[in-house]
This record gives sequence, structure tokens and C-alpha cells, in this order.
Amino acid sequence: MTEAPEELPCFPGYETLGEIYCVSFVRDLSPEEVLRRFGVDEESMEEMAFDELDYRSVESMRDDAAGYIGAARVGDWTVVIEPGGWQIAVDSETYARVSRGTGVVSVCRHDYASDTFAYIVDGTPVVWFDPMLPDERSGSDPDRFVEKMREVGLDPNHDINGPGIDHPIERSFALASSITGLPFSPDMLNLRFLGAEPLEE
Repeated sequence: MTEAPEELPCFPGYETLGEIYCVSFVRDLSPEEVLRRFGVDEESMEEMAFDELDYRSVESMRDDAAGYIGAARVGDWTVVIEPGGWQIAVDSETYARVSRGTGVVSVCRHDYASDTFAYIVDGTPVVWFDPMLPDERSGSDPDRFVEKMREVGLDPNHDINGPGIDHPIERSFALASSITGLPFSPDMLNLRFLGAEPLEE
């Protein structure tokens, strides 16, 4: 794997999250409220570091779902990490609850399905696409971020018969940074996350 261009701001530590994960940013909600909306065992909530969150999820991994998730406040946003999970970006029931009355920006890597970039407002996907196919967007306003997409190398007019998109996840994080205004500095790795176990379906 070649290194991503230095100008792309990526969420720190994303490289260690493995083959499936979702990193989401929820505006103006506390970590506690985001976890409640996601659907967790509130008795399991406890503070921990990023590395511990990833370890806990690996230890309690479920079939194609995160066994442990974490949330931490960063400016006006709460960052939510689902190691081994994908629900905020893809599952309509989950993102409807989490995004109720607010906005969510989500980057999801899934090596056995499709990667996803999603911008969801009040339960409705506004912009949704596979970062490898940024020309095939859906949502209520799929062209909202076309200029920002061009700036980070996710060509909204991408030709599927031409060269592929290199570093699609890194470019998705750069787009998330542009939308949220968060710089994704290495200091984020020092955040204390509120972790919890998702409720069984």
C-alpha cells in the first residue's frame, strides 16, 4: 500500500482499525446522547483511550458488526468509532436515530462489501456514494459537495473506464474534514472516548 498524499487530512489512527470500520461525526450532540441513540448497553459505558476502544471491539467482535463503539467530543462534533462496524453509514434505522435533528458525516471502510461516504441530515441521506465511484452519488442533494469533492481528488465526474481513484478512504476523510471543519490533528489520538457495548439485535 502506498502512502497517501501529505495534503490529505486523515483521521489519526485509522490505519489500525482493520478491514471494516466506520468513523462518523455527529454535530451538536454529546457522546452520551450519540451512544444512546445508536443503541448501547448504558451500564457498559466507561471512559477509555483510542487503543483500548479498538482492543475491546476486537475482543467482543460480532458477525460483521462492532462489538464495542466509542464516542468523544471534538469542537462542535462528536466523533464515533465503530471498529469492525458499519451501521451509522449504512443501516437506515441506526442513522435515522443518530441523525435525528442534526447532521452526520460518515466514512466507512468495508473490504468485503463497499466503502461508503455519507452525509445524513435528520434521517435523510443527502449525499451518499462509494468513494471508488464518486460519480454514482445518491441522496436528496447529491451534488452538494461537488467542489469539495474535486478539491480532495474524488472527481464527481469520474470515468469508470479511466484511471481508478487512488486512496479513496483517505480522500473521504479529507472530504469529511472539509465539511466538518475539523483538522484531524494527531492530538485526536489522545482523546478520552466514552465506550460502550451495542445492544444485541
